[in-house]
Amino acid sequence: MSRWFVPKMKMSDILLANSNILLLLPRLGIKLGFGDRSVIEVCQQNQVSPLFVIMVCNCYTFDDYEPDVSTFSNDDLRSLVPYLVASHNYYVNERLPHIERHLNHVAAQAGMRYAESLHKFFLDYRDEVVFHFAYEEANVFPNIEKCLSNQPMSKTSTGFMSKSHDAIVDKLSDLTQIIFKYVPINGLDEELNELVFAILQLSFDLEKHAMIEDKIVLPLLARQEAGRK
Repeated sequence: MSRWFVPKMKMSDILLANSNILLLLPRLGIKLGFGDRSVIEVCQQNQVSPLFVIMVCNCYTFDDYEPDVSTFSNDDLRSLVPYLVASHNYYVNERLPHIERHLNHVAAQAGMRYAESLHKFFLDYRDEVVFHFAYEEANVFPNIEKCLSNQPMSKTSTGFMSKSHDAIVDKLSDLTQIIFKYVPINGLDEELNELVFAILQLSFDLEKHAMIEDKIVLPLLARQEAGRK
């Protein structure tokens, strides 16, 4: 019996095993209300590959899970770019503004002298994330689409994408450490907990997002490039 999630499992059982997957469903194009349907049935209803959905769910649940691009057909990966773009939009339009609101409130209420520096650190980080995502969407994602359609790819550097992943996650950790060390509590325990939890949740999500790109996108493009030589 596999220790990973498999397509014949009930979608509801997967959510019971890892409730965080609920946050992924909109990005996967899956709506709630699937009852006791299996992943295969739910994916058929929503026109998405069950193998792709299971891969994402496994990545977000099991730390030692290693996706293998050779096990996916081009059709299985049709949802890859829409999923990655939806994740970018989720981070930029929902999670980062959520963190910024908490950060601004904490800084204002605490009257901290480091508020301006802390806010600048966050804004610089946000700009870096937005730049990274924009680069991927303009230069990398079109090549994924070409690869899946067996069309010649454009020349682009995937090295930037891989190197930026670590920096993006590391700087979120730096932000957490700054908050721990320099933000006075002053009765803001609950607000600080909300802020730190939001940062940690985003950090975890970004790590898994980077894992999918490193383990699926980069090998996929490398395989296509090798086939051209």
